[in-house]
Amino acid sequence: MSDKAPLVLFAASVAVLATGYGVVAARNDWFPNPQVTLALDTIDDLRANWKNDVGLEPTRHLVPARKPGEAERFTVAMPDRVTPGYTLVAGLSRDQDRSPFTVTLFDDRGRTVHEWPIDYAKADPEGPNPLNTMLHGMEVEPDGSLIATFDGGNAIARFDACGAPMWSTLGEFHHVISRDTDGNLLSWRGNMAVHVDRDTGAVSDLVSVDDMIAAGGGQEGIIGIRSFVQYGEKPLVYESDPFHANDVEALSPEMAAAFPQFAAGDLLVSLREINMIAVADRETGAFKWYKHGPWLKQHDPDFEPDGTISVYDNHSGSGRSRILSVDPKTDAVRVIFAGSEALPFYSWQRGKHQTLPGGNILITEAQHGRVFEITPDGQLVWERDMGWDENQNLIVTEARHVAPDFFTDGLPRCGEVTAAAGHLQKL
Repeated sequence: MSDKAPLVLFAASVAVLATGYGVVAARNDWFPNPQVTLALDTIDDLRANWKNDVGLEPTRHLVPARKPGEAERFTVAMPDRVTPGYTLVAGLSRDQDRSPFTVTLFDDRGRTVHEWPIDYAKADPEGPNPLNTMLHGMEVEPDGSLIATFDGGNAIARFDACGAPMWSTLGEFHHVISRDTDGNLLSWRGNMAVHVDRDTGAVSDLVSVDDMIAAGGGQEGIIGIRSFVQYGEKPLVYESDPFHANDVEALSPEMAAAFPQFAAGDLLVSLREINMIAVADRETGAFKWYKHGPWLKQHDPDFEPDGTISVYDNHSGSGRSRILSVDPKTDAVRVIFAGSEALPFYSWQRGKHQTLPGGNILITEAQHGRVFEITPDGQLVWERDMGWDENQNLIVTEARHVAPDFFTDGLPRCGEVTAAAGHLQKL
C-alpha cells in the first residue's frame, strides 16, 4: 500500500486541480468550456432536428398549435372593426415542392389573394440548405415585389411577384428590413446597421454596435454589461453574440415633430441580450436615449405618432408576452396589451407588432404560428393560425398590414386568380 501512496496522492492532486480548473474555466469561458458547450448544443440540435436537415420534416419551422385538431383556423370576432386593407404573412411554405418559403397576401375578409414563392437557393445558389435558413425580415414594394432577409443565411434579395430574384446581395443580413428616410431600406448585417438601395441592392454601412460602444466617451458602460476583463493587461472580452441586434428603424421626417429630442434619421435599435432599446445618432452611434427593460428579450420597437415608442416584450420564461409603450421623455412605461386566458399571447422568441390606422394593433405570435388583430382596448378582432398539420403550426416570422391602395397597379399577379373559397387557382 505504501508503494502506491505517491501514485494515489498524485492522482488525487490531478483530480483536485482538474476540478478547480474546470470551475474557473466554466466561470471565465476558458478552454475547453466553449468547445464542450458547443458540442453538446450541436448534439441536442441534431437530435431534435435531424429530420429537417435530411429533408423529411421541417422541424426547425414548426411549433405547437394552440388548438390541436385543426390544420388551419381563421376566425373573425368583430367584422365591423377589421382594418381595411391587406395582410402579408411570411413563413415556411406548405407546398415544399413549389418553394421553401411563402409570403401570403390576405384581404380584409381573410381570403388569399396572392402568394409569393420565396426560394432562398435562388438568392444564394452556393449557400446552405434553405430549410436551415429562415425568412425573417420582409418589406413589400408598391409594384408587388418583396425584399427578404434570411436568418442563418447569407443574402438579402428582392423577388418579383412570381418569386424570381430581381437582385441579391450576399452578406450576413438578418432579422429586419425597414424603410429609411429616403425610401430605401435599413437592415442589420452582423452587428452593422446598413443602408440598402431598394433598386440595386447596393449596401453602405451606417453605424455598428462597436461604434455605439465607443461613442460618446464612456458609453461602454451602458452596453458593456455582457463582458469581462481577462487577468493581466488583456483587452475587454465579450461573450458570444452579447448584444443580438434584432431591429433598426429610422425616425421619419413626418414623425420627427413628435420626438423633439431626436432628429429625423436617428436610429431606433433593439439589442435583445441586454434587454435594451436605444435611439442613436446614425453617424456616430452616440445614444440620445436608451433604456434597459422592464421588457425582457424584446423585439420590434416602433416610433409612434404620439411621441412614444411601442415594444414587443417577449417576456421570455413568463408564459405571457406583452406590448408595452415607453415615453422617452419621462421613461414612463405602460402595458398596451398582455393577453389573458381568453386571449392568450406568448412568444418566447421572435415576434412583430404594428399599430394600424384607427388604432388597432396587428400582432405576430411567432412561436405559436398565429397572427391576430386587436382593438386599442385589447379585444380580439380576428385571428389566424398558420397550420402545418393537426398539431403543429408554421412559425410566422412576420405579418404586415398595407392599405387598400398600397399596390400601384392593383394586386400582385403571377398567372393566378382568387377562387371564391379564397384559394389560388391557375388561369
